[in-house]
Amino acid sequence: MFTKILIANRGEIACRVAATARKMGIRTVAVYSDADAHAKHVAACDEAYRLGPAPARESYLKGDLILEIAKHSGAQAIHPGYGFLSENDDFADACEKAGVVFIGPPASAIRAMGLKAASKQLMEAAKVPLVPGYHGADQAPALLQSEADRIGYPVLIKASAGGGGKGMRIVEAAADFAVALASCQREAINAFGDDAVLIEKYLQRPRHIEIQVFADTLGNCVYLFERDCSVQRRHQKVLEEAPAPGMTVERRAAMGEAAVAAAKAVKYVGAGTVEFIANQDGSFYFMEMNTRLQVEHPVTEMVTGHDLVEWQLRVAAGERLPALQHELHLKGHAIEARLYAENPDTGFLPSIGTLTRFAMPQAASFTGDTHVRIDSGVRAGDEISPHYDPMIAKLIVWGEDRAAALRRLDAALSETQIVGLSSNVEFLRRVLACDAFASGAVDTGLIERNRAELFPAPRTVSTAMLAAVCLEQLAEEARQSGVSKGNARRSPFDAVLDANGNPGGWWPNLPATRSLHFMRGEERLAVRIVFFANACTIESEGVPRAIVVGQSHEGRVDALVGEQHVAAQVVRAAEGRRVVFINGWRDEFTYVDLLDVKVDAVGHGGGLVSPMPGKILSLIATPGAMVKRGAPLLVMEAMKMEHTINAPSAGKVVSFCYAVGDQVAEGAELVEFEDDPAK
Repeated sequence: MFTKILIANRGEIACRVAATARKMGIRTVAVYSDADAHAKHVAACDEAYRLGPAPARESYLKGDLILEIAKHSGAQAIHPGYGFLSENDDFADACEKAGVVFIGPPASAIRAMGLKAASKQLMEAAKVPLVPGYHGADQAPALLQSEADRIGYPVLIKASAGGGGKGMRIVEAAADFAVALASCQREAINAFGDDAVLIEKYLQRPRHIEIQVFADTLGNCVYLFERDCSVQRRHQKVLEEAPAPGMTVERRAAMGEAAVAAAKAVKYVGAGTVEFIANQDGSFYFMEMNTRLQVEHPVTEMVTGHDLVEWQLRVAAGERLPALQHELHLKGHAIEARLYAENPDTGFLPSIGTLTRFAMPQAASFTGDTHVRIDSGVRAGDEISPHYDPMIAKLIVWGEDRAAALRRLDAALSETQIVGLSSNVEFLRRVLACDAFASGAVDTGLIERNRAELFPAPRTVSTAMLAAVCLEQLAEEARQSGVSKGNARRSPFDAVLDANGNPGGWWPNLPATRSLHFMRGEERLAVRIVFFANACTIESEGVPRAIVVGQSHEGRVDALVGEQHVAAQVVRAAEGRRVVFINGWRDEFTYVDLLDVKVDAVGHGGGLVSPMPGKILSLIATPGAMVKRGAPLLVMEAMKMEHTINAPSAGKVVSFCYAVGDQVAEGAELVEFEDDPAK
């Protein structure tokens, strides 16, 4: 067995590998970019070395430098994690030539499965079922269009070297094919350095089911059952579970045996995932093979009881698989939720910023509690930057059955608090509550088909949320006035509340009152608080809301609001923002200080701003043109994905602020735009 390994990755997977290596008595070496110098994975390893600047091509993708560090540190093997160099056959070859073990499949297997078109030809020869499509080398646009016409719409265009939903488009009609093809090719060349695509029939209401396979150097190959990854947005996974809902014993065996046949066809070694697209009738087709460990591998670990990273290390060291097929069994049900820094209400655009608060339920790593597990590569205070994937954490739960696992996951999400950037926590809870998901009727179109349920209209502010933010604001004013902790009051007029929460100051003849003002998104809230003995009433828009009895201590609010007991957490963020959490749901307010002359000094221009840092790829509209609401104006790239900026209303494109190829910062004005007053 190895005594020291280098982990050529970052984030939660690097932390995960470091934890297993430590359990096995193996020392670990971390690598980092300038953006990651103080990251969690650096602290998790025994040694750490700088690679270079933040962009991946100047740091984590520099295979030659990683090999130099491995030799210098005395590492005998390199674990590539997933992403970056994990499926790079040239790097695997370079490791072999340098006498360093690549903890993954041989370069020949990566090469064989790396190009989707070539891998489909191999699978056809191995009698693995395939979706009707075109996987040829001729990439002439006219030929690709004719093949799509032959297959029949809708079709799916996919980058041949791709993954993670990049370079992928669904085309519903022949007239849309050329534009979609060009967009796919641009995205593919930027993400993978290869613009070749394949075309497949797009199945209606398909399921995405993948099989975990493992092979050793002694000829043994097993499947560790399946994962259902059907719940997706933008072709990227949101929730994964094992076993798949509704899976029969016969179908599981058929898919598992097909996956093993696929692995054996390329003489596979190590951990791999064979992905299938499955019809509701039980038929299934080979989609691709990921020649690495997957993000969702923890659900397989939870239901089998095996540490797949430990398996990787043992197989790479030449040992036999820790278990053969007849020794593998399923137990219970596991579900993984991917917590992302993204805003579901804006098309899941990534959110960039600092995690000012990151609180999650009590849980453990793989070696601890088997019911709730958290895999994360960030901590409170860390920055989610535009350079890497915006994943914050993976929350994985286990239950005796699917219903128990669903309840446990929802409870765990309700204890999760993220402040400083947008996240998908509430969206995940809505998916869990969605009838289609809860019943197990899953497919890749679940999110789009249930938009009304998953993207409801903005909630009106609840009385409980309003009471909590008001109590915290009053408590803060009391603290600032010197009332708290026995400090002497400087004046009888200083405090709205005294140290016991009763009206302070001097109020002749009339009840003590206080007016507070907040912004909630674009909505302005004026709240009037009327104090009386040991309680107060809150009013908004002149209407009494409730009688409130309670207090706030360091952001923890305990109150009776009307007849409802409220336990809330109010987190203070930058620029006067208060984020309120009650029973796992959140609301956000910005305190408006009417004495602050800066409050109303912010002007509003007539431009469109960049939702995140990125690069301008193309300008679609023409300066001076009148356009309709929703018309595409320009295309920008961020985090290796294309994003189209559309007209917010009917109006005139006055000018573009940037040219094609320009880098833009988050919040930068992109287009000078004038609304059409007639519309």
